[in-house]
Amino acid sequence: QVQLVESGGGSVQAGGSLRLSCIVSGLSINTYTMAWFRQAPGNQRELVAGHSRIGDTNYADSVKGRFTISRDNAKNTVYLQMNSLNPEDTAVYYCAVGPRRGLPQTINAYDYWGQGTQVTVSS
Repeated sequence: QVQLVESGGGSVQAGGSLRLSCIVSGLSINTYTMAWFRQAPGNQRELVAGHSRIGDTNYADSVKGRFTISRDNAKNTVYLQMNSLNPEDTAVYYCAVGPRRGLPQTINAYDYWGQGTQVTVSS
């Protein structure tokens, strides 16, 4: 049984930082693309950042230069470092396991999801 557990969310003021973690069990992430998505109230779930098994990354334009995705395959964990947060970053953030290659941006390409962690940024 594959499980993803996110942590690290919380409330922060604009300009602050948070680091999200996603611990995966039930499969080894080293052969999969991993990604972070987010969903704000009334909005569709959108890709924030992806990390392929060979180290390629992609980011939503709105977070480029502020967010960094990384992974520790030995710990089966994916991270999202979020700096210079602003109120528009407020959302529930989800970790997801994707395909074995590529950096897809659509939610249908991802097979396993965590329960999400809330990030709230106040102005």
